[in-house]
Amino acid sequence: MAKARAIVQRRAAVQNIKKITRTMELIATARFKKALDRATEAEAYTRKIAEIVADLGTTSLEVSHPLLQPHPEVKKSVLLVITSNRGLAGGYNGNVLRAANRSLQDFETDSLGVRLEVAGKRGINYFRFRGTPADATYTNFEDRPQFDEVNTLAEAYIAMYVSGEIDRLDVAYTRFINAAKQEAVVQTLLPMSASQVGQVVQSVRQKQAAAGAVAKHKGEAVPYEFLPDPKSILEEIVPVSFKVRLFKCFLDAAVSEQISRMVAMRGATENADAMVKSLTMLYNRARQAQITGELAEIIGGAAALE
Repeated sequence: MAKARAIVQRRAAVQNIKKITRTMELIATARFKKALDRATEAEAYTRKIAEIVADLGTTSLEVSHPLLQPHPEVKKSVLLVITSNRGLAGGYNGNVLRAANRSLQDFETDSLGVRLEVAGKRGINYFRFRGTPADATYTNFEDRPQFDEVNTLAEAYIAMYVSGEIDRLDVAYTRFINAAKQEAVVQTLLPMSASQVGQVVQSVRQKQAAAGAVAKHKGEAVPYEFLPDPKSILEEIVPVSFKVRLFKCFLDAAVSEQISRMVAMRGATENADAMVKSLTMLYNRARQAQITGELAEIIGGAAALE
């Protein structure tokens, strides 16, 4: 009877865990939908800004901006690693941290000075455990990153790059491709280049063409009339383009985090359900063996009395 009682207690514990993982799956699903809506709303604005910068790069005018100009020699770099504040998200944080470690190793091989900045408690704890000090940490970016918070961070990066304090900015994050695919990448945001922006635009146009949409531009040079002058416009639009790209990194990371947690909790719920069924079968067998033993004892006692 002790064995059957232990099985019942274990099954009850697994059932309670199943309720928790199921609830977490539903919460992650709701947060994923909200995060996806925010990313979708920002996509049109991001795409249009990228198109304008890319088209300016194809004009015959001599356009120049400090953020578009690479420094003669890269000596100092910033690596921003975007992770989550919470766990139970499958391989989400692990994939980003592995990509960040590979970049750190490459920087060390090239003897490049790196300023490590980490967003998210999981990444902060990871680098602290490894003994790699982070120069700056952020825990205020949750599943709903605000543009004002990212804007403050972006302005600091712009000031450091323009003043020559840093020569390069890389961001390690999980890029959202679709609901079935997310990819941990390390992307260079500074210096900005028209070719990188053009690749983004080309990718968007290919998706539009595949969906049957007619692209407005086919990559040809676009005539522009500048008012008041190209320099003033570039001083406004190039920093905005950088800020939007950095904000998109945080939005992609938020969406990917909720997808990973949703998938992980769904798998945990299914595993708990399978374990409950297995424990039920074990209990039935143990109970059957116990009843058979009791019947054998009764029959044996009755036979002894005859």
